[in-house]
Amino acid sequence: MSKLVLRNVSRTFGGFTAVDDFNLSLQEGELVSLLGPSGCGKTTTLRMIAGFMSPTAGTIELDGEVISSAASSLPPEKRKMSMIFQSYAIWPNMTVAENVGFGLKVRKAGPDEIRRRVDEILEVVQLGALRERYPAELSGGQQQRVALARSIVVKPAVLLLDEPLSNLDANLREEMRFEIRRLHDEFRITMVYVTHDQAEAMVTSDRIAVMNKGRIEQVDAPYELYSRPKTRFVAGFIGRTNFLEGRRIGPDVDFGGFSVPAAAMQADGSDGAVHVSIRPQSIVLHRNRPAADGSPCCVPATVQRRAYLGEYWDYHVSLPGISQTLRVTARPQDVFEVDDPVFVRIDPDQLTLIS
Repeated sequence: MSKLVLRNVSRTFGGFTAVDDFNLSLQEGELVSLLGPSGCGKTTTLRMIAGFMSPTAGTIELDGEVISSAASSLPPEKRKMSMIFQSYAIWPNMTVAENVGFGLKVRKAGPDEIRRRVDEILEVVQLGALRERYPAELSGGQQQRVALARSIVVKPAVLLLDEPLSNLDANLREEMRFEIRRLHDEFRITMVYVTHDQAEAMVTSDRIAVMNKGRIEQVDAPYELYSRPKTRFVAGFIGRTNFLEGRRIGPDVDFGGFSVPAAAMQADGSDGAVHVSIRPQSIVLHRNRPAADGSPCCVPATVQRRAYLGEYWDYHVSLPGISQTLRVTARPQDVFEVDDPVFVRIDPDQLTLIS
């Protein structure tokens, strides 16, 4: 049985639909991110899971029991969930230990149990030496660890995180992504994580639900989502990509400047338009035409512009017969000048059909 299930959940505000026929199931101990641009409905969905608002339609179930519907909704304090907000919401007048133990005190745990469990979790989040400090004496990353410890120590059925790293600088965000994943792996708490940061979602998640205009575009593991996006929105939102439009003519798909066997890219069906995505790092540049290596597609091109970004070169190249330029990621040692003639090798296996 699934731990948390959202069935046909919708939420409207007047004539505006914020969440539209949302369906998602989480297994026990799974971390699923809701990823999408501002206004796509991800925080509204999280607030409905938490019980801060009710769905206009559909149901939310926890351990097989309905906790939210249009007719009734279980109050937040009775859902056995914890939530971490963007602002951390830790008490400034309490020490680290008092903040972490606050939820246990509300649940009327005994003093000895509170101290034992607080000490245990503070060691796990590496704050044992700071237990008597106040929030104003902590860094942003340390405050975030306090918020995590306070949420985990009560052993919630589900932990909800609403863009918890948005207030941290870039280096701290990167560190805390791995920290959240480490804590999840240690405690195996079911988590729903809201973010608009793709790297954050890719690092922390077992699966990612990409949202757009209140609906789920695709739910998948990070690798599958990146390598095999199903829609143009997902392909463009997760990382960088090139979009190409071809036309199925007999056994081949013609892209104007080159053609690819339809069978090689699994483009079935009748003749007609074919839309594909290909990642910049899946295209290889050569100074000279490479010797026959089994690749069915190697065409001449010209470097239009470039940018050196330290870890890689970002090239834009033009191909005869194709109106837009292709973006190509190359190794630092693969140096080409603007206007250089090059050869572009495209592997059909890297062309992903999208709708």
